[in-house]
Amino acid sequence: MLRPSVADLEALLRESTVLPVLRAVSASEAMNQVALCAAAGLDVIELTTSTPDWPAALRDAIAAFPDKTVGLGTVLDACDAATAVTLGAGFVVSPCPAPDVRRVAGEAGVAMIEGGMTIGEVVEASGRGIAKLFPAGVVGQAFLRSLLQIRPAARVIPTGGIALDDVTDWIHAGALAVGVGRELFANPDLTTTITEIKTKKKGEPQ
Repeated sequence: MLRPSVADLEALLRESTVLPVLRAVSASEAMNQVALCAAAGLDVIELTTSTPDWPAALRDAIAAFPDKTVGLGTVLDACDAATAVTLGAGFVVSPCPAPDVRRVAGEAGVAMIEGGMTIGEVVEASGRGIAKLFPAGVVGQAFLRSLLQIRPAARVIPTGGIALDDVTDWIHAGALAVGVGRELFANPDLTTTITEIKTKKKGEPQ
């Protein structure tokens, strides 16, 4: 079980570039998705509470991949946050401001990525740690650039409606990492694609 500090999680996410956000139809399918992500070299993986029997998926993923940092996303209340912490989640993620989740995570010493859509919500979340911009596909990269003019040091992960082909552009817009969902598993060669994305992000913005 890996439970990094916020600083360590930031470093892991920056290196991984892509944060898989897994919304599976079952716990067993979630495990298949985790295995594909791990094989592709993604060291930080986010399961979600939208997966049926997500506690089993989280428990099994942590046990099967002890060298990966496995967290839980779409955490909206204190009960789910407490369950995630008990099962050993490396971090928790909310898609929106979630003070009850923040409290549980803080008391347990577990890193939280707190979401928001407005400038105020994301700036406030970024003042506490890593922020999530959701749904990023709605607001676009120009929004992130504008946000970072206000708080240049903000660590932001845009998620929601982002294609793998657009990840590098989001990174060049200032994202710490980029959340990607179902498109990961439509890719016939995810390992090569992830390697290419990591290579491209080192280049200069176009």
